[in-house]
Amino acid sequence: MSTYLDFEEPLKALEDQIAKAQEIGQDAELDMTDKIKALEEKLESKTKEIFSNLTPWQRVQLSRHPERPYTLAYIQGITNGDFQELHGDRNVRDDKAMVGGLGSIDGKTVMFIGQQKGENTKMRQYRNFGMANPEGYRKALRLMKLAEKFDIPIVTLIDTPGAFPGLEAEERGQGEAIARNIYEMMNIKVPIICIIIGEGASGGALGIGVGDKVIMLENTWYSVISPESCSSILWRSWEYKEKAAEALKLTSDDMKKLKLVDGIIKEPLNGAHRNPEEMFSIVKREVKRQITLLSKLDAEERCEKRMNKFTNMGVFK
Repeated sequence: MSTYLDFEEPLKALEDQIAKAQEIGQDAELDMTDKIKALEEKLESKTKEIFSNLTPWQRVQLSRHPERPYTLAYIQGITNGDFQELHGDRNVRDDKAMVGGLGSIDGKTVMFIGQQKGENTKMRQYRNFGMANPEGYRKALRLMKLAEKFDIPIVTLIDTPGAFPGLEAEERGQGEAIARNIYEMMNIKVPIICIIIGEGASGGALGIGVGDKVIMLENTWYSVISPESCSSILWRSWEYKEKAAEALKLTSDDMKKLKLVDGIIKEPLNGAHRNPEEMFSIVKREVKRQITLLSKLDAEERCEKRMNKFTNMGVFK
């Protein structure tokens, strides 16, 4: 049974009407074709109306939708199931919130890395809600260095509410691990494509977010802080989260205008959560396109362009 957000309720009502009309047509052997067609047209029109006028907070809600595909789903969809996961940071343990490994896109080997959230309560606990510990970022860096050694392009899929803020994570060097990744990713010689598929929060996202191309899916967000946390700091309450979402300029459109990301991938009409297969196909095409373009550049030139892009951010004349 599908989950509907509050602003999606009109769509649920129309879908229920279509299902009811189909049921009546079957049970009473009546021709309901015209009725169903009219309802489907109304549903499409209403969907366009709702999804073309989303507020920043509604986009945040969509990025967290429980049916939205997560990193492993994208990897499996893009690689047609030939993904081989690699484990461990060779130091502390294998962080289940950060996944990575090798897969192929139409015969081309790619290193995939990303945060993985759980699909149910048990898996969310197992994956630590997509919040990686220092060993997760160190595993990610190990895999990036492996990819560089064998001249394999890297694709990172970002979807995290932030790096894990626990005491033990700080004791093991959370800040250093993220900073080290940012530093190292600037100079990795192979193409790096970073795609924000859900939440892109704080250093948790930046730890695997330095690339030649940083691209956001349409209904995602990228910010130093979540709207709820921002609201609680500024107003001492979560009640102003919608106002905070507006002020943070965290949507894909805002980030593109501010030149903090390189592009936006359009989602299917009613969001990635309603049509994941189409979303996988769209992302796969974009990844292939970017790898082809980036592979034409010399490694030194690619690193220089990457570094210049990030050092120019926030500079105003």
